[in-house]
Amino acid sequence: MTDHSKQNIQQPYNHANEQPTTVRPVMQPDNPYASTRGSITSKQLPAFDEAMINKYNRSGPRYTSYPTALEFSPMPEDLETKILQNREARAPLSLYFHIPFCRHLCYYCACNKIITKKNSDSGDYLQYLIKEIKHKRRLLAVPDGSDKPLVKQLHLGGGTPTFLSDKEMVQLWEFLQTQFEFLPEDEGDYSIEIDPRELSGETLKVLRSLGFNRVSLGVQDLDETVQIAVNRVHSAELIENVLTEARELGFHSINIDLIYGLPHQTPATLDTTVRRIIEMSPDRLSVFNYAHLPERFKAQRQIKDEDLPDPAAKLTMLGNTINTLTEAGYQYIGIDHFAKPDDELAVAQREGKLHRNFQGYTIMGDCDLLGFGVSSISQIANANTRYILQNDTDLQAYQASIEAAQSNPAVMPAVKVIKTSIKDRLREYVIMNLLCHDYIDFKDVNQKFGIDAITYFIEEVQQLGEMQKDRLVNMDAAGIRVLPKGRLLGRNVAMVFDEYLETKHKDRFSKVI
Repeated sequence: MTDHSKQNIQQPYNHANEQPTTVRPVMQPDNPYASTRGSITSKQLPAFDEAMINKYNRSGPRYTSYPTALEFSPMPEDLETKILQNREARAPLSLYFHIPFCRHLCYYCACNKIITKKNSDSGDYLQYLIKEIKHKRRLLAVPDGSDKPLVKQLHLGGGTPTFLSDKEMVQLWEFLQTQFEFLPEDEGDYSIEIDPRELSGETLKVLRSLGFNRVSLGVQDLDETVQIAVNRVHSAELIENVLTEARELGFHSINIDLIYGLPHQTPATLDTTVRRIIEMSPDRLSVFNYAHLPERFKAQRQIKDEDLPDPAAKLTMLGNTINTLTEAGYQYIGIDHFAKPDDELAVAQREGKLHRNFQGYTIMGDCDLLGFGVSSISQIANANTRYILQNDTDLQAYQASIEAAQSNPAVMPAVKVIKTSIKDRLREYVIMNLLCHDYIDFKDVNQKFGIDAITYFIEEVQQLGEMQKDRLVNMDAAGIRVLPKGRLLGRNVAMVFDEYLETKHKDRFSKVI
C-alpha cells in the first residue's frame, strides 16, 4: 500500500502569494555577505564597460530608504508621538541634525538651502533645535540600567553645519550630553560636513575636542575655470591644509566629495583633480554624477547647457576616475563611494556588516535614525514595521510647529510618514544587500522571512535574465551575485526588486550614471 501522508506535510516556506514573516530560526548561519574583497584583487574591482553602461543606464533612485521618499503621505495626528513612545528602548540611536544655512550659493546645488550671511540666523535656529530635542527626548524610553537613550552615531549635515559658530557648536554638544548617553569617541561615529572656506582658525580643534571623529569636505573640483562656473572657488592648498590639520588632530576618517559632469570639466581637467586629491590621501571619496535639472532647481539656472560636457565625455570621466582610484588602492564601496581598505566602511563591507540609510553607507545598521531640524528625516523600527518620518521642508513652517509644541505637547514636527509593511522590509533587505555586498543569499532570505525566495521572486529572477546574459550578474540556486561588470550598475539590479518604481515616479529620478 502506498503511503500518501507525506504529500500533506506543510512546506517549510511560504509561497509567492503568501505574506513573509520575520520569525527567526533558532540557529543563525554564518554571515553569507562576508567576503575577501579587501585584498583589492581584480575580481572585486568594478569593471568599466561603456557599452553595458549605455545599455542599462536609466533613471532610478539612490535607495537611501525603501520605499523611497517619494512614497511619503501626510502624517496622521498623534502618530509621531506614538512611534517615539513605542520605540524599542534597547535599540541605539543615530542622531542627524540638519543645518540649512550657507553663506554662498553653489550653482550645482540640488538642495533646499538658505543663503544668508546673518550670524544671528544660526543662533535663532539653534534654539529651535534645542526645543525639538527636548520635545522628542521626553517621549523616548531608556534601556534598563540607564537614565538616557544610547547614541552610537551623530551627523551634522546641511547646508553648511559649520555655519554654527564654534561657541554654538559647543552649546549644542554640551546640551546633547544632558539628554543622551554617547559611546566614547573611539567607539562611536560622530561626523560633520564642512565647507573648507568657512572654517575659523579654531573650528577643527573645537570639533575634535568635543568628540567629533570624522569630517567630510565638499571640494567638487580643483580646476579654477570649473570652480568659477559653479561659484565655489577655493585653492588646492586650502583643502590640503584642512586635511593636514584634521590628521594632526586625530580625526579617524576624512571624506572628500567630488562631482563629475560640471560645466567646463573635461576628462583631462578632472583627472588632474583626482590625482591631486589622491596625493592628499583622504580616507574616503564620494564621486557624484552632476544631474542638470534647472527646471527643478533654481540655482542650476546659472549654468549654461552649452558649458556642460556631453554624455560621452562624462562616461570617460567616470571610467578614468574609477581606474585611477582603484589603481591607487581605494576600494569601490558602491554608488559613487570609495574608501581605503582599512577604513571602517571598507572593513564593514568585507565583513558583511555594511548598511545604507538616509546618511548613505554606514556601519551603524542597528541604530534608529532620529532627525532634527527643517526637512530632517527619521527612520524608526518597531517590530515588523519601520516608520520613515520627515519634518516640514519650509523653515518658517518648521519653526511654527516647534513654537506651537511649547504650549501644546501634542504638536510634533514631522509632517510626512511612510509606514513600511513586512513585504517592504523583505524587499528592502534584498535591495540593501545587493547595494552593500553585491549579493543576496536565498537561504539567508528564506530563514529571515519564512519564504522560498526563488518562488517568491520568480518574476524578478526572470527580469534579471538579460543581465545574466551580459555577465552583469550571476544567478544560481544559492543566490544572486553582482559581477564586476555590474557593480557600477548595482542600482539597476536593485531596481528590479522595487515594487513602486514601475507603477509610479519612474520619471522623477536622474540617471544612474
